[in-house]
Amino acid sequence: MTTANSQASAPVSVTTAPLTTGLAGVKNVVLVLSGKGGVGKSSCSTQLAVSLATSAARPTVGVLDIDLCGPSIPRMLGVDDAGAHVLTSSQGWVPYAVPGTGGRLKVMSIGLLMTNKDDAVVWRGPKKSAMIQQFIADVCWGDLDYLVIDTPPGTSDEHLAIMEALRGYESKSAVIVTTPQAVAISDVRKEINFCQKVKLPMLGVVENMSGFRCPHCADCTDIFASGGGAKLAEQFQLRFLGALPIDPAFAQMVDSAPTQTVPVGEDGTTRPGNLADVYPASAMAKDFAQVRDGVLAALAAKAAAAAAAGQ
Repeated sequence: MTTANSQASAPVSVTTAPLTTGLAGVKNVVLVLSGKGGVGKSSCSTQLAVSLATSAARPTVGVLDIDLCGPSIPRMLGVDDAGAHVLTSSQGWVPYAVPGTGGRLKVMSIGLLMTNKDDAVVWRGPKKSAMIQQFIADVCWGDLDYLVIDTPPGTSDEHLAIMEALRGYESKSAVIVTTPQAVAISDVRKEINFCQKVKLPMLGVVENMSGFRCPHCADCTDIFASGGGAKLAEQFQLRFLGALPIDPAFAQMVDSAPTQTVPVGEDGTTRPGNLADVYPASAMAKDFAQVRDGVLAALAAKAAAAAAAGQ
């Protein structure tokens, strides 16, 4: 089994066979994509997963982090401490269950496999592709309603690898993330073009960093312009899922949640906090609810269209 610390070993050859073994119980796979770096894909992936898992419907949700060189999902969820471990079973890796979610939120990332969190992952394309294929084939997700996949920027090795690994899985789709300014949108168009070429259905477009929410007065000021995401969605006839502001409170939640303690029993036992403990009551959760609901509506429409086509 390939591990993050076996960087000196020979590259593993890439196979094009479908590798969806670990997804047998997964109902929907949602890839979070953008051709541009720094637009907030990881924050959107994290919020989508937490927003789904803590919603009234109480679905089961997994987060797969395939940004191998910058695995930030464990840190954003607040589970990158020494106690967060990925276990192994006879079927493969067992993803880490985020405490306090009743097993409804699980995460898998190369960041949870590394003994030293500060080590660089210095891998060429074939090694990255092999690891992504292993994430799809050898992670025991069990029954999941949604698997959210956080991706790196671009349209290269990791993206081709994940599409090859998901080739035998039908219920996959993408959420496109952009920021409002023209330089980001020009790169995101390339990502949309990639999805069209590989026939990956797109659920819609999220405009992230759409204004700055003042922590003192709650007013929102446009600092990167606004409306670019809506125009992009209109250009490609995609659903516009919503606009999200820059909110310093979200960054504070990510940084402070693991430093808090949460009671877990009447005997005074506690555990470290995580984002799922504090996010549902935040202003960002209320903002993101429109994105989550838009994703759910798009998935429902996609399923209805597939059912109608099958009749």
